[in-house]
Amino acid sequence: MRKSLTYLLHSGKNSKALYYLQAYCRQLIPESINRIVGQKLLAELHQRADYLELKRLIDYYCKLSTPIPLPPDAPTFASFAPPREGKVYYFDSQYIYRHFPPNLHWQIYPGDITFVPQVPAIVKSRPLVPDNINSVLLPLDKVRHLLFVNDTIDWKNKKNCAIFRGKMTGKRERIDFMNKYFGSDICDCGDVSRPSADVLPEWRKPLMPIDEHLKYRYIIALEGNDVASNLKWVMSSNSIAVMPRPTCESWFMEGTLQPNHHYIEIKPDYSDLPERIAYYNEHPNEAKCIIENAHRFVAPFRDAHLQRLIAIGVMEKYLAMTQGYTN
Repeated sequence: MRKSLTYLLHSGKNSKALYYLQAYCRQLIPESINRIVGQKLLAELHQRADYLELKRLIDYYCKLSTPIPLPPDAPTFASFAPPREGKVYYFDSQYIYRHFPPNLHWQIYPGDITFVPQVPAIVKSRPLVPDNINSVLLPLDKVRHLLFVNDTIDWKNKKNCAIFRGKMTGKRERIDFMNKYFGSDICDCGDVSRPSADVLPEWRKPLMPIDEHLKYRYIIALEGNDVASNLKWVMSSNSIAVMPRPTCESWFMEGTLQPNHHYIEIKPDYSDLPERIAYYNEHPNEAKCIIENAHRFVAPFRDAHLQRLIAIGVMEKYLAMTQGYTN
Protein backbone atom coordinates (compact mmCIF):
# COMPACT_ATOMS: atom_id res chain seq x y z
CA MET A 1 0.00 0.00 0.00
CA ARG A 2 1.45 3.36 -1.03
CA LYS A 3 2.10 5.70 1.89
CA SER A 4 0.50 9.11 1.56
CA LEU A 5 2.51 12.25 2.28
CA THR A 6 0.23 12.99 5.24
CA TYR A 7 0.95 9.58 6.73
CA LEU A 8 4.71 9.92 6.16
CA LEU A 9 4.74 13.27 7.97
CA HIS A 10 2.46 12.24 10.83
CA SER A 11 2.87 8.47 11.27
CA GLY A 12 4.44 8.85 14.70
CA LYS A 13 7.21 6.42 13.75
CA ASN A 14 10.95 7.01 13.98
CA SER A 15 12.45 9.04 11.15
CA LYS A 16 14.46 6.80 8.82
CA ALA A 17 16.04 9.87 7.22
CA LEU A 18 17.41 11.01 10.58
CA TYR A 19 18.47 7.45 11.40
CA TYR A 20 20.54 7.13 8.20
CA LEU A 21 21.99 10.62 8.58
CA GLN A 22 23.29 9.74 12.05
CA ALA A 23 24.53 6.34 10.88
CA TYR A 24 26.53 7.76 7.98
CA CYS A 25 27.97 10.49 10.19
CA ARG A 26 29.25 7.82 12.59
CA GLN A 27 31.26 6.37 9.69
CA LEU A 28 33.51 9.43 9.91
CA ILE A 29 34.71 8.62 13.44
CA PRO A 30 38.24 7.13 13.40
CA GLU A 31 38.68 3.54 14.58
CA SER A 32 41.08 4.65 17.32
CA ILE A 33 38.45 6.94 18.81
CA ASN A 34 35.84 4.16 18.72
CA ARG A 35 38.19 1.84 20.61
CA ILE A 36 38.88 4.46 23.30
CA VAL A 37 35.17 5.16 23.70
CA GLY A 38 34.49 1.42 23.92
CA GLN A 39 37.03 0.94 26.70
CA LYS A 40 35.47 3.82 28.65
CA LEU A 41 31.97 2.41 28.20
CA LEU A 42 33.03 -1.06 29.34
CA ALA A 43 34.78 0.44 32.36
CA GLU A 44 31.63 2.39 33.20
CA LEU A 45 29.51 -0.76 32.82
CA HIS A 46 31.66 -2.85 35.17
CA GLN A 47 31.93 -0.08 37.76
CA ARG A 48 28.23 0.71 38.02
CA ALA A 49 26.57 0.09 41.38
CA ASP A 50 23.86 -1.90 39.61
CA TYR A 51 26.30 -4.01 37.59
CA LEU A 52 25.02 -7.32 39.00
CA GLU A 53 21.53 -6.49 37.76
CA LEU A 54 22.89 -5.45 34.36
CA LYS A 55 24.95 -8.67 34.27
CA ARG A 56 21.72 -10.61 34.75
CA LEU A 57 20.33 -8.89 31.66
CA ILE A 58 23.54 -9.52 29.71
CA ASP A 59 23.32 -13.21 30.61
CA TYR A 60 19.72 -13.28 29.41
CA TYR A 61 20.60 -11.84 26.01
CA CYS A 62 23.72 -14.01 25.71
CA LYS A 63 23.02 -17.37 27.36
CA LEU A 64 26.42 -18.86 26.52
CA SER A 65 27.92 -20.24 29.74
CA THR A 66 30.81 -22.30 28.34
CA PRO A 67 33.19 -21.49 25.47
CA ILE A 68 31.93 -22.47 22.00
CA PRO A 69 34.56 -21.63 19.36
CA LEU A 70 33.38 -20.24 16.04
CA PRO A 71 34.39 -22.09 12.84
CA PRO A 72 37.71 -20.98 11.30
CA ASP A 73 35.98 -19.36 8.34
CA ALA A 74 33.75 -17.13 10.50
CA PRO A 75 33.86 -13.54 9.18
CA THR A 76 35.56 -10.69 10.99
CA PHE A 77 34.06 -7.35 11.92
CA ALA A 78 36.28 -5.73 9.30
CA SER A 79 34.91 -7.95 6.52
CA PHE A 80 31.26 -7.12 7.26
CA ALA A 81 30.16 -4.78 4.48
CA PRO A 82 26.79 -2.98 4.22
CA PRO A 83 24.42 -5.06 2.08
CA ARG A 84 22.30 -3.61 -0.72
CA GLU A 85 19.22 -4.22 1.44
CA GLY A 86 18.93 -4.46 5.21
CA LYS A 87 21.50 -1.77 5.96
CA VAL A 88 19.93 -1.22 9.39
CA TYR A 89 21.46 -4.50 10.57
CA TYR A 90 24.87 -3.32 9.42
CA PHE A 91 24.59 0.07 11.11
CA ASP A 92 23.01 -1.19 14.34
CA SER A 93 25.53 -3.99 14.83
CA GLN A 94 28.42 -1.70 13.86
CA TYR A 95 27.25 0.75 16.54
CA ILE A 96 28.31 -1.96 19.02
CA TYR A 97 31.14 -3.93 17.41
CA ARG A 98 33.13 -0.83 16.33
CA HIS A 99 34.30 -0.60 19.95
CA PHE A 100 36.18 -3.91 19.62
CA PRO A 101 39.23 -4.94 17.50
CA PRO A 102 38.20 -5.24 13.83
CA ASN A 103 40.03 -8.56 13.38
CA LEU A 104 37.75 -10.42 15.81
CA HIS A 105 35.43 -13.06 14.38
CA TRP A 106 31.69 -13.31 14.73
CA GLN A 107 28.54 -14.58 13.07
CA ILE A 108 25.42 -12.53 12.40
CA TYR A 109 22.06 -13.46 10.90
CA PRO A 110 20.23 -10.31 9.76
CA GLY A 111 16.46 -10.32 9.39
CA ASP A 112 13.51 -11.95 11.13
CA ILE A 113 15.10 -15.05 12.65
CA THR A 114 12.84 -17.79 14.02
CA PHE A 115 15.42 -20.60 14.06
CA VAL A 116 18.36 -21.30 16.36
CA PRO A 117 21.73 -21.03 14.56
CA GLN A 118 24.11 -23.99 14.62
CA VAL A 119 26.91 -21.75 15.94
CA PRO A 120 26.64 -18.78 18.33
CA ALA A 121 25.37 -15.85 16.29
CA ILE A 122 24.10 -12.32 16.73
CA VAL A 123 20.39 -12.07 15.88
CA LYS A 124 17.55 -9.60 16.20
CA SER A 125 15.03 -12.25 17.24
CA ARG A 126 14.96 -15.81 18.50
CA PRO A 127 12.31 -18.45 19.13
CA LEU A 128 11.19 -18.98 22.72
CA VAL A 129 12.35 -22.57 22.94
CA PRO A 130 14.40 -24.23 25.70
CA ASP A 131 17.62 -24.65 23.70
CA ASN A 132 18.17 -21.24 22.08
CA ILE A 133 21.62 -20.65 23.57
CA ASN A 134 23.25 -19.97 20.20
CA SER A 135 20.86 -17.07 19.56
CA VAL A 136 22.52 -13.97 21.01
CA LEU A 137 20.31 -10.89 20.98
CA LEU A 138 21.38 -7.35 20.16
CA PRO A 139 19.16 -4.29 19.53
CA LEU A 140 18.95 -4.55 15.73
CA ASP A 141 16.56 -2.77 13.37
CA LYS A 142 16.07 -0.24 16.15
CA VAL A 143 14.52 2.39 13.89
CA ARG A 144 11.53 0.09 13.38
CA HIS A 145 11.32 -1.87 16.59
CA LEU A 146 12.48 0.39 19.43
CA LEU A 147 9.77 3.01 19.26
CA PHE A 148 8.03 4.57 22.25
CA VAL A 149 5.34 7.21 22.64
CA ASN A 150 4.15 9.83 25.10
CA ASP A 151 0.43 9.22 25.40
CA THR A 152 -1.65 12.02 26.97
CA ILE A 153 -5.06 10.31 26.73
CA ASP A 154 -6.26 8.59 29.89
CA TRP A 155 -7.35 4.99 29.40
CA LYS A 156 -10.92 5.63 30.60
CA ASN A 157 -11.35 8.34 27.94
CA LYS A 158 -10.46 6.04 25.04
CA LYS A 159 -12.81 3.99 22.87
CA ASN A 160 -13.75 0.82 24.74
CA CYS A 161 -12.88 -1.55 21.90
CA ALA A 162 -9.73 -2.79 20.16
CA ILE A 163 -7.81 -1.65 17.10
CA PHE A 164 -5.70 -3.73 14.74
CA ARG A 165 -3.79 -2.68 11.65
CA GLY A 166 -1.16 -4.90 10.11
CA LYS A 167 0.23 -6.61 7.05
CA MET A 168 -1.59 -9.88 6.35
CA THR A 169 0.15 -11.27 3.29
CA GLY A 170 1.78 -14.58 4.13
CA LYS A 171 0.91 -14.31 7.83
CA ARG A 172 -1.57 -17.09 8.57
CA GLU A 173 -2.18 -16.17 12.22
CA ARG A 174 -3.11 -12.60 11.31
CA ILE A 175 -5.39 -13.82 8.52
CA ASP A 176 -7.14 -16.09 11.04
CA PHE A 177 -7.67 -13.07 13.29
CA MET A 178 -9.16 -11.06 10.43
CA ASN A 179 -11.49 -13.91 9.52
CA LYS A 180 -12.85 -13.85 13.07
CA TYR A 181 -13.14 -10.14 13.76
CA PHE A 182 -13.20 -8.07 10.58
CA GLY A 183 -16.38 -6.01 10.62
CA SER A 184 -17.13 -6.76 14.28
CA ASP A 185 -17.89 -4.20 16.98
CA ILE A 186 -15.19 -5.63 19.24
CA CYS A 187 -12.22 -4.69 17.02
CA ASP A 188 -11.59 -2.19 14.25
CA CYS A 189 -9.47 -4.35 11.89
CA GLY A 190 -7.67 -3.51 8.70
CA ASP A 191 -5.04 -4.89 6.34
CA VAL A 192 -2.31 -2.49 5.20
CA SER A 193 -0.30 -4.86 2.99
CA ARG A 194 -0.21 -4.91 -0.79
CA PRO A 195 -2.94 -6.86 -2.61
CA SER A 196 -2.41 -10.63 -2.65
CA ALA A 197 -4.41 -13.78 -3.29
CA ASP A 198 -4.63 -14.82 0.37
CA VAL A 199 -6.07 -11.49 1.61
CA LEU A 200 -9.63 -10.37 0.98
CA PRO A 201 -9.83 -6.99 -0.82
CA GLU A 202 -12.47 -5.69 1.59
CA TRP A 203 -10.00 -6.02 4.46
CA ARG A 204 -7.79 -3.27 3.06
CA LYS A 205 -7.76 0.03 4.95
CA PRO A 206 -5.49 3.08 4.86
CA LEU A 207 -2.40 3.23 7.03
CA MET A 208 -3.24 4.70 10.42
CA PRO A 209 -0.88 7.01 12.36
CA ILE A 210 0.04 5.92 15.87
CA ASP A 211 -1.88 8.77 17.49
CA GLU A 212 -5.07 7.39 15.94
CA HIS A 213 -4.35 3.98 17.49
CA LEU A 214 -3.97 5.67 20.87
CA LYS A 215 -7.65 6.62 20.86
CA TYR A 216 -8.50 2.97 21.60
CA ARG A 217 -8.26 1.26 24.99
CA TYR A 218 -6.95 -1.98 23.50
CA ILE A 219 -4.39 -2.47 20.73
CA ILE A 220 -3.92 -5.91 19.21
CA ALA A 221 -0.24 -6.94 19.00
CA LEU A 222 0.15 -10.01 16.79
CA GLU A 223 3.41 -11.61 15.76
CA GLY A 224 4.24 -11.34 12.06
CA ASN A 225 7.44 -12.91 10.77
CA ASP A 226 8.81 -12.97 14.32
CA VAL A 227 7.84 -10.54 17.11
CA ALA A 228 4.97 -8.05 17.18
CA SER A 229 6.70 -4.84 16.08
CA ASN A 230 4.10 -2.54 17.65
CA LEU A 231 4.34 -4.06 21.14
CA LYS A 232 6.98 -1.62 22.42
CA TRP A 233 5.10 1.57 21.66
CA VAL A 234 1.80 0.05 22.77
CA MET A 235 3.25 -0.82 26.19
CA SER A 236 4.61 2.73 26.50
CA SER A 237 1.13 4.16 25.92
CA ASN A 238 -2.00 4.41 28.04
CA SER A 239 -3.63 1.70 25.95
CA ILE A 240 -3.20 -2.02 26.67
CA ALA A 241 -1.54 -4.57 24.42
CA VAL A 242 -3.75 -7.60 23.74
CA MET A 243 -2.10 -10.73 22.34
CA PRO A 244 -1.50 -14.45 22.69
CA ARG A 245 1.60 -15.50 24.60
CA PRO A 246 4.71 -14.69 22.50
CA THR A 247 6.55 -17.43 20.61
CA CYS A 248 9.57 -15.25 19.72
CA GLU A 249 11.52 -12.53 21.47
CA SER A 250 13.86 -9.68 20.63
CA TRP A 251 15.93 -7.17 22.60
CA PHE A 252 12.63 -6.21 24.27
CA MET A 253 12.71 -9.55 26.16
CA GLU A 254 9.17 -10.55 25.23
CA GLY A 255 9.84 -13.90 26.90
CA THR A 256 9.87 -12.22 30.32
CA LEU A 257 6.48 -10.51 29.95
CA GLN A 258 3.83 -11.74 32.38
CA PRO A 259 0.32 -12.36 31.00
CA ASN A 260 -2.39 -10.12 32.48
CA HIS A 261 0.34 -8.19 34.29
CA HIS A 262 2.11 -6.48 31.39
CA TYR A 263 -0.48 -7.23 28.70
CA ILE A 264 -3.87 -8.92 28.29
CA GLU A 265 -3.43 -12.49 27.17
CA ILE A 266 -5.87 -14.08 24.74
CA LYS A 267 -5.98 -17.65 23.45
CA PRO A 268 -3.91 -18.56 20.36
CA ASP A 269 -7.18 -18.96 18.42
CA TYR A 270 -8.34 -15.47 19.61
CA SER A 271 -11.74 -16.87 20.61
CA ASP A 272 -11.84 -15.19 24.02
CA LEU A 273 -11.12 -11.64 22.82
CA PRO A 274 -14.69 -10.35 23.43
CA GLU A 275 -14.86 -11.65 27.00
CA ARG A 276 -11.36 -10.40 27.84
CA ILE A 277 -12.20 -6.88 26.66
CA ALA A 278 -15.54 -6.98 28.47
CA TYR A 279 -13.79 -8.05 31.67
CA TYR A 280 -11.35 -5.14 31.73
CA ASN A 281 -14.02 -2.64 30.75
CA GLU A 282 -15.82 -3.78 33.90
CA HIS A 283 -12.62 -3.80 36.01
CA PRO A 284 -10.86 -0.48 35.19
CA ASN A 285 -8.58 -0.65 38.23
CA GLU A 286 -7.06 -3.90 36.95
CA ALA A 287 -6.62 -2.30 33.54
CA LYS A 288 -4.83 0.63 35.16
CA CYS A 289 -2.47 -1.77 36.94
CA ILE A 290 -1.54 -3.44 33.65
CA ILE A 291 -0.74 -0.04 32.12
CA GLU A 292 1.43 0.92 35.10
CA ASN A 293 3.27 -2.41 35.01
CA ALA A 294 3.84 -2.03 31.27
CA HIS A 295 5.28 1.47 31.78
CA ARG A 296 7.70 0.17 34.43
CA PHE A 297 8.82 -2.61 32.07
CA VAL A 298 9.38 -0.15 29.23
CA ALA A 299 11.23 2.50 31.28
CA PRO A 300 14.78 1.01 31.03
CA PHE A 301 14.40 0.63 27.25
CA ARG A 302 13.84 4.37 26.93
CA ASP A 303 17.28 5.03 28.46
CA ALA A 304 19.48 4.99 25.34
CA HIS A 305 22.79 5.16 27.22
CA LEU A 306 21.85 2.30 29.52
CA GLN A 307 20.81 0.17 26.56
CA ARG A 308 24.11 0.92 24.83
CA LEU A 309 26.07 -0.20 27.89
CA ILE A 310 24.11 -3.46 28.11
CA ALA A 311 24.57 -4.14 24.38
CA ILE A 312 28.33 -3.59 24.62
CA GLY A 313 28.34 -5.96 27.59
CA VAL A 314 26.52 -8.57 25.52
CA MET A 315 29.08 -8.27 22.72
CA GLU A 316 31.95 -8.49 25.20
CA LYS A 317 30.55 -11.74 26.61
CA TYR A 318 29.83 -13.14 23.14
CA LEU A 319 33.43 -12.52 22.07
CA ALA A 320 34.78 -13.99 25.30
CA MET A 321 32.70 -17.15 24.92
CA THR A 322 33.47 -17.69 21.21
CA GLN A 323 37.16 -16.74 21.03
CA GLY A 324 38.43 -15.95 24.52
CA TYR A 325 38.52 -12.19 24.01
CA THR A 326 39.36 -10.07 27.04
CA ASN A 327 39.33 -6.29 26.98
